[in-house]
Amino acid sequence: MTKVAGESQRGSERARWGRVLLKLSGEAFSGPLEFGIDGTTVRGIAQDIVSAKRTFDVDIAIVVGGGNIWRGIAGAGEGMDRAQADYMGMLATVMNALALQDTLESLDQPTRVQSAIHMAQIAEPYIRRRATRHLEKNRVVIFAGGTGNPFFTTDTAASLRAVEIEAEAVLKGTHGGTDGIYTADPRLHSDAEKLDHVGYLEVLNRGLKVMDATAITLCMDNHLPIVVFDLMGEGNLRSLLAGDAVGTLVDGREGSV
Repeated sequence: MTKVAGESQRGSERARWGRVLLKLSGEAFSGPLEFGIDGTTVRGIAQDIVSAKRTFDVDIAIVVGGGNIWRGIAGAGEGMDRAQADYMGMLATVMNALALQDTLESLDQPTRVQSAIHMAQIAEPYIRRRATRHLEKNRVVIFAGGTGNPFFTTDTAASLRAVEIEAEAVLKGTHGGTDGIYTADPRLHSDAEKLDHVGYLEVLNRGLKVMDATAITLCMDNHLPIVVFDLMGEGNLRSLLAGDAVGTLVDGREGSV
């Protein structure tokens, strides 16, 4: 088969899910830095994505946060108008998306950035059918700009985009060394227990720190499973796609809380 310009070689192994939405927090991009973008960390994340793409027959879309540069809710806490602060946060996600795109393409992985806020010089506008077509051509698609609306988190944007592109799972990568969902913060409570599986309603009722309630509810209504895993653990993304038990699975079945 003739290779189309802008395509890369698709892996041959069957993945647990044929299409996934990977949610990356902005804080993950800062690595050891207090804030900003650490090139070495971003390259490590990109290498894991490329490795997964070249191993498995899988479509990967990504939603990035912007907390390493600006958090809208923090700005609102300092007296700034919340909507204005949230728009600033959306711009921060575009910066992270461009950094990840540049790194992925330096590794020969064709990538497209689509932004919910129009900025034609640097990113495509978000168009669902175009995003789906990019995925079919084996390109990684990075969604930036959140939902394009204030008062919504990038977790909600991840759930929304996953439903729109008909992803089969949301993979939420953590960056603080936590390898899933616990009954309490394991960094503060030595007796905290890791949960291998939990239901949507249990997450909401127990107030477990996974994603915000709007994002969880959207996934629940659309029967979209969520996996919370340690993004920085070497090979974790590939292990997840291979079907290994990594992190914590959130779905509609009764969990283990």
